[in-house]
This record gives sequence, structure tokens and C-alpha cells, in this order.
Amino acid sequence: MKKKKARMSKVADAGSNQEECCALCRLSGDDPAMFGEKVTLKEHKLSVHYFCLLTSCGVYQRGDENEGVFGFLVDDIKQEIRRSARLMCSGCKKKGACVGCNVRSCRRMVHFPCGRKHNFISQFTGLFPSYCPDHSPTQSLCVGLDLSLPQSCSVCLDSIDPVLSYSVLKCPSCHTSWFHRDCVQRQAHSAGLFFFRCTLCNNKESFQEEMLRMGIYIPERDASWELEANAYSELLEVYMRCDALTCLCSDGRTHSAKTGWFEVIRCRLCGSRGTHRKCSGLKLDSRNWACSDCTQTTDGRASLVASPLGGRRRSLLSKRHLSPISCKRPSLPAGSGSPEGILQALGPQLGPLSVQVEVDGDQALSAGVELVRRADFDPTRTLSVRFKDNQLTAFPSSLQDSDMAKQYFLKLLVQQIQDSVVFEGPDGSKNLALDSQALREDLYFDVGCLLALSLAHGGPPVAFFSHALYRCLFNYPPNRPLTVTHMTPDTHLTHRVSRIAEAESVDDLKEVMAASREYLELAGCNRPISSLEERDALVEDLVSFTLITRMQLPLQRFREGLQTLGVFDQRLPAVFSGVFCEAAERLSAQTVGRVFSVHFSQQEDRRSRETPVSTFWRRFLLDCEVGRSSISLQDLLLFTTGAEEPPAAGLLPSSSISFLHPVEGGGGERRVRRRREPLRDEGLFPQSEPSSKRLLLPVSSSYQAFKSSMEQAVSHHVHLLPTPS
Repeated sequence: MKKKKARMSKVADAGSNQEECCALCRLSGDDPAMFGEKVTLKEHKLSVHYFCLLTSCGVYQRGDENEGVFGFLVDDIKQEIRRSARLMCSGCKKKGACVGCNVRSCRRMVHFPCGRKHNFISQFTGLFPSYCPDHSPTQSLCVGLDLSLPQSCSVCLDSIDPVLSYSVLKCPSCHTSWFHRDCVQRQAHSAGLFFFRCTLCNNKESFQEEMLRMGIYIPERDASWELEANAYSELLEVYMRCDALTCLCSDGRTHSAKTGWFEVIRCRLCGSRGTHRKCSGLKLDSRNWACSDCTQTTDGRASLVASPLGGRRRSLLSKRHLSPISCKRPSLPAGSGSPEGILQALGPQLGPLSVQVEVDGDQALSAGVELVRRADFDPTRTLSVRFKDNQLTAFPSSLQDSDMAKQYFLKLLVQQIQDSVVFEGPDGSKNLALDSQALREDLYFDVGCLLALSLAHGGPPVAFFSHALYRCLFNYPPNRPLTVTHMTPDTHLTHRVSRIAEAESVDDLKEVMAASREYLELAGCNRPISSLEERDALVEDLVSFTLITRMQLPLQRFREGLQTLGVFDQRLPAVFSGVFCEAAERLSAQTVGRVFSVHFSQQEDRRSRETPVSTFWRRFLLDCEVGRSSISLQDLLLFTTGAEEPPAAGLLPSSSISFLHPVEGGGGERRVRRRREPLRDEGLFPQSEPSSKRLLLPVSSSYQAFKSSMEQAVSHHVHLLPTPS
């Protein structure tokens, strides 16, 4: 008798469990976001998931919304159960498959939950078709966009493998918001039709259309937080408690009178602390009080009128420049233009006001860092440079000229930035170095900002970035993996990764990995390796960790610094690659000749004398290039423009050549020498005006006289310039 009762009890339990399971997919799970609402009809001993009904091939809504299960009639549901009972699921190999691929030639059938596991896509629109992995819709990268691949899901913020697949989707509008399929499905279930949109670009229409195409169900209702009863009632609560160290109110800390000494006054900044006027020694009519936490945070200068960001920076990691123009650039068509044109377009942003930069000796980097860390620093002001060292100011003909001093300062600045602690590697191919003190001082931002200022103010091209650094900063060229050759040579980490990459057997690889166990654990790559085929993936992960993952904060701050004044436009990484990575081309006579435009006199007699001099000028440039002159093209350019090479932004205004004619005094006044008089060459030397980019060439009777006067003047000028230490 007892055995019979036990057997009947088991049958009853099995029957109750069967009623809890979905009649179509045979699962008891109740996750509305993944399977839809599970509805149980006790009178029919029937439970079913809403998504299983929507995606089933043989059942349709033939009733009203209040009939059966959301319009699916019970008889139709039972008919579908009988139909699917004969069909085998290609996922779990059990019968009852009711979801089939919408392509007629495809015979694959699954249960709805099995379809999710095996990458089936069911579209919750139209006739609710489903597609197997071979026929399902996909997403693709936009080749024309130079965008950095994301490293985290924009919904859950966990790490994400930046490869589009069934489980990883992206926004069709901004292309930068990538997310897990399950995450965006739960977001859609929570937000509903009226609030479901991209978490980054806030696009709604095209985003919802794309998500429906990729199999995301969007319920036609308001957001879940809007449907919750009294969801925002806490916002109506007001903090009413005295938090003074000693409360003087006889009725207790929670008492608040309507007026007077014992009315609770809340902190004007955070609103989450309060005090009685009497307890904090306030005036009877005072309502201006800040709690101790807010006062300490703002150093006692808290104000509702002036933003807390307007004071001096308390932390260098939380700065930066408050000028709205600091990260703004003129509107330029993406994919077009040159670096010279883009940098020249920044000219109107530089205002008439100037800022004084005092350089102690040759310490240009120290002076630059001091400049950008000033509380009142404005990047739109022009630079006025003055060298304070006595050794330098002893050369009045060189660095006393403001434009010459600025050019010399910018040249020193770029050189010293290349040699600073934030960079490592050989000259001309630098990577960012990880330096804890530079991070604390936010030196990465400062250096990026200074490079941007140098380019905007007519400084030389940067030309020392490695291609690996440029790729880490701006993902150009896009979608190309980094290799061991991109790592900084002769460093401890490079040697470790190189040894792993050069292992020729599994035993050698395991031995090298054991010696580098701490580094592998830090990189999250301490995994078992069973074959050499896995070595390449391990090396790629280590290179990515070394150059990108561990350098994320320095890269981010350096990138933000480069965007000062809108100097670097991330829409145009291909255009700026030559400015940051490639060394400047060797100066040639043709290059220098293009810098200048020749302006002849209007008078016929003067023009006849100036024409041969223009020929002398071109010949002199060739002699400087091939070494037949005592001066170089760099010396000549320095004499004329104040720079040893053409600035990255080009010369503004463009350089011009005019002519210096011989004159003689007579009768107390000066007169131009008549044409019939013999021409004397002595005493005529070229003159330069770097501020206006103007060169005056001496009108000479022979090339030798012209060459001699040019060499004497340029040599004298160059020898007066200080030599960088």
C-alpha cells in the first residue's frame, strides 16, 4: 500500500512539473526578457512562453487580445503542440521543435530556447520569421570610417570581443556602440518601445529598426520604471535633519520649525546635509550654508554662482581647460584637405591677445608645462617668448626678435618633448612610456597640449611618433594587428615577448612562459598551451596588453591633449600621419624656392637690374644644396623665416622676395644711382624681416658679389644663435 502511494505521489509531482513547463519548448524557465512572459492556463493544464508562440511556424493569432494567450486560441496551441511533437530539434535532438528556418530549402527545426543557443535569429515583426545561422542576417564593419574598435559593452560595460557576431551587435548609426546580444535584449525589455535607443548616440528610429532585424524583441509598452507605482516618490522627500556636531534644539535633530533659529537649513551644494541655524552659529535670516564635506572639497570657496570648476585645479587628473574653444575646430569635410590647410584654418581662433612665456636658459619644456598649468591658461592667445638666461640675451640680433624667439622655442620644445620621460624608443620612432609620476602629474595631457600648440603656432612637424603609437592613438591604418616588431626595442617586456614568439617547440614555450609567469598573470594570459599554433594568439594578446591595455590612461590623456584648439581631427587620421610619424623630407633648392614669391619693381630700370639677381638667387640655392657654399639651406631658411624647416602649417604670411638697390648720399639728401653710373657691390647685404616673412636681396653686378654678400650676412646671423645643449 505504501509503495502504491509513493508511486502515485511521483506521478502527481511529474504532472505538476509538466504543467509548469512550456508545452512547446519543454522548459520551465521564466525569464520574460529571454523567453517572453510565461502564461499558465490552469483549466487547460497548459503553460507556454510568449516567444515560443510568436515564433512557432504553425500557429497564428486568430482571436482577440483577451482570448486564449494574447490572441492565440487554446485549440490552435494544442494543434501546434501535436504538429511539432513529430519534429526533431537540430539542437537538443529531442522532438517538439516548432521553430523553423524561413528559407524554404532549409529544413532545420529547433525549440525556441535551443535556437538561441545555436545562433538562430527570430525577427519579432511582420510574420515573425526565424533564420538558422547559415541564412540569418548579419552586420558588417564600415570600411570607410576610421573608428577605434570598442573594448567594452556599452550596456553592461564589461569587456567585449570587438568582432561582430551573433552575440555581439553594434549601433547602425554611430558605429561606436557595441554590446552583447543578451544585454541589449534586457535593455529593450526594460526600456520598451518609447525609451529604447542607443546608449551612446541616442538614436532611436534606425537603431530600433536594426535591432528588430537582428532579432531583438521590443515590447510595445512604456518603460518598466515608468510603470512602477510611486517610482519617483523619493524625489519629493526633503532632507530634514540637523547634522551639527552639537544640536541645541530641545525637540531633537529631526525637528524643523517653519522659521527662526531652529529651522533646518540644507547644504546649498549637495542638499544631503542640514543644520539648525542656532546649531551652526548662522544669522537668523541666513540660508547660505555649506556642509563640511562640500567645504573641504572646494577649499572653502564653494559658491552656487561660480562653478566649482572655475577655481584652481585641485587634481591634475581631473582637469582640463575650460575654454569652450579648446577642443573645437572649423568644420571641414571629412576625408579631404591637407594638414597645412587644416592647421592654417585654425588661424582665426588665435586672438589678438598674447601670453608671455619666459624660458630659463634652454628649458623650453619646463616653461611650456608651466604655461599650460596656469589657472588662467587660454590656448587661443598668441605666444610671446622671452629667454631670461644671460648667455642667450647676449645676442640681441637673434633672440630679441619675438618671431625668431618663438620659432627657436618651438623647435626646442619639440626636441625636449621627444626626449622626455613620457616617450621611449629610438629617435624618430617613439612609443609612449608608462611613468607613474607623469601619470600623477598628468604630464601626458600637458605634452599632448604642447604639441598641439606648437603645430597651431607655426612650429615644426612632430615627426617622431612610431607607427605603432599612431595606431594605438587613432586606429590608423584601421583593423591591423600589432606585432612584436611594433614594441619598443631593447626593453624588458619586449625581450620577454620576443622569447615567447621565438620558441621552437612546446617544451621551449612552456619553459619561457614559466620564467615569465608573473607578467603573463598580469596580462591575463597565463593559460595552458598545448601546441605551437596557440603561440601566435598568445603573442598577439601580450603585444596588445603591453601597447594598449596597460597604457589606456596615458593614451587617453595624450589624445585629449592633442585635441587642444582642434589641432587633431580624428576624422582625418590619414591626413595627419605624415605630420606625426614621418620625418620631414630633406630640404632641396626646389623646396626652398617654392617658399618664396619674387616681387619685382614697377620701374623699368630697376626691373632690368632685378631680373639677373633672381637668377643669382636660384643658382645660390643650388650651390647651398650641393655644398658649394659655406652656408646650408637650413641656415638660409633660418635667416629668412626663423625656422630651420618649413612649419607643419606652412608659412603664414607666405614669404616674399624684394630687392635692395644701392644708394649714395649727395647734397645732404639721398638719391638712387642713375643707370649710367657704375654699380658698386660693396656694402650691400641681404636683409630679412622674419615677422613679415620678407627677404631683401642685394642688387649685385655679378654672381660672385651676390654670393659673397649672402654668405657673410647669413653666417653672421647663424653664428649669433645659441646652440641647443
